[in-house]
Amino acid sequence: MAKIVSIFLLALFAISMLATTVLAANGKHHHAKKYGPGSLKPSQCLPQCTRRCSKTQYHKPCMFFCQKCCNKCLCVPPGTYGNKAVCPCYNNWKTKEGGPKCP
Repeated sequence: MAKIVSIFLLALFAISMLATTVLAANGKHHHAKKYGPGSLKPSQCLPQCTRRCSKTQYHKPCMFFCQKCCNKCLCVPPGTYGNKAVCPCYNNWKTKEGGPKCP
């Protein structure tokens, strides 16, 4: 009886790990599709930059540079801060001093 229970628990654990792996892979693919390079049209930059710059105290410069970056890269990272790795062009565009150009 104990052998059957242990085999059942092991099978349940394996199925759980497989389901988690599948869900994680689907989540990454969906995330990259929604926010990755070339995921936007130029007409979609304004609302995405409004979302991106919604919590900054420097709203005008944030909007200016976000729209400039969005028009070049056709993507805006998710959230109001960080997550730039989702959009490599947005992340790698630097100022002359080497700082980030895109908010």
